Amino acid sequence: MTFGRFFLLCLLLAGGFAYAVWRGVVDIPDHWNPWAPLDVRQPPNLLTPFKLRALQNDRALCEQALETSELNYRLMPDSTPEPSCPLRNTVRVTNAEVDFSSPFLATCPVVAAYALFERHGLQPAAQEVFGQPVTRVDHFGSFACRNIARSNRRSQHASANALDLAGFRLADGTRITVARDWKGDGDKARFLRLVHQAACKAFNVTLGPEYNAAHHDHFHVDMGGFQTCR
Repeated sequence: MTFGRFFLLCLLLAGGFAYAVWRGVVDIPDHWNPWAPLDVRQPPNLLTPFKLRALQNDRALCEQALETSELNYRLMPDSTPEPSCPLRNTVRVTNAEVDFSSPFLATCPVVAAYALFERHGLQPAAQEVFGQPVTRVDHFGSFACRNIARSNRRSQHASANALDLAGFRLADGTRITVARDWKGDGDKARFLRLVHQAACKAFNVTLGPEYNAAHHDHFHVDMGGFQTCR
């Protein structure tokens, strides 16, 4: 068999298997089924980014995903709070397993990615470094109808597709901030680097203090564009 025929056969077999999974003829675990709703309780895998993207324009699928999280949230109707900044498929979050410095409004993919990040990244990092959980997340907000600084391009914040994470508080009251604790070799700096790495795995884009001076005091995370971890 020539390589071309072998490659074509592999494509046909892969296509047939995918069709069988889609039709429910072949039963595989939901976390490995690209058509099964995202379950944020399951550890992220290679299909997670695909499932997050599928939430962007599917409100019902979004609700199914968020029902598997610990978030307290409310699905919001589409709106246009400012003429050039329409909001679609957004969710207002009040708290999760942690408290927030204030409620925030964000797109469903951002909220679902946050739920993954908190469960599989943030809390494990806190347990690894400090042996206790994070109980509060301080943020600088999500929605802001504006351009990227010194640019004509719209920020992901303009569609509530981003969130700026500024600091974290532990169960014993310890406060950790990106602005004060990013630099150094202590436990707080190590924790923030683990959190940054976890954010890079959960969100499409993660920008921190190493990116530029504008991010010296927070981690910008969003679900737009291409995979970027800086």
